[in-house]
Amino acid sequence: MTLDRDSPMPLWAQLHSALETRLDAGEFDDRFPTDAELVGEYEVSRHTVREAIRHLNEAGILRRERGRGTVVNRSQFEQPLGALYSLFRSIEASGATPRSHVVDLREDIDPVVAEQLGLDSATPLFFLERIRCADEEPLALDRVWLPMDIAGKLLSSNFENTALYYELEKKCGTRPDAGWERIAPILPTPEERKTLKMRRGEAAMSLERLGTANGTPIEWRTTLIRGDRYRFVSHFSKGTAPSMAATTRS
Repeated sequence: MTLDRDSPMPLWAQLHSALETRLDAGEFDDRFPTDAELVGEYEVSRHTVREAIRHLNEAGILRRERGRGTVVNRSQFEQPLGALYSLFRSIEASGATPRSHVVDLREDIDPVVAEQLGLDSATPLFFLERIRCADEEPLALDRVWLPMDIAGKLLSSNFENTALYYELEKKCGTRPDAGWERIAPILPTPEERKTLKMRRGEAAMSLERLGTANGTPIEWRTTLIRGDRYRFVSHFSKGTAPSMAATTRS
């Protein structure tokens, strides 16, 4: 396989793109090639290979392991945009083991959250705070509020090994069926970095979610999720592109 020597794109960037395509296709699931093998296959210098690998490492796609060299990092998780999802089910579907460490579980009063839910500021709320893990590695810090008159029965639930939506439907007869989610990049605080085992300077994603059931807001959620382990994917269908028709100027 060869790269385009006449392209303005650096060779390492071309190699980076080529390897990403092959990784997405699952080509290296069993074994990732050595630097020497990539040098021979793509007919580039060792420096070019190492630069491409360095960027894949920094993106969390690959990682170096003592005694094994470079391996594919399968600790990442993907979630399609535009769908109401359960983080517990997303982790489970990837083949990893989901687990939560409950930080707080109680009845709460929060005027700001109550406003988000369209409730009176003194309305009692069910509050749950968890550290969400995949294969025992921290993935997200999750906080969720629901009206107590809907979710009060959940105060007796054990959320170490179960999904909130599952418990909500089983014990309370309802769950969100629609809503919206807002995602933004953020630098965690030192305490949040420690909780999620992140390095200084690593970015996370801040998620805010309003979940509704039959058009009524029942869930307000804020989640801080590690940017190196989780990514969102958007799919586009034919006919959704904006019109490129020329416009006339007067």
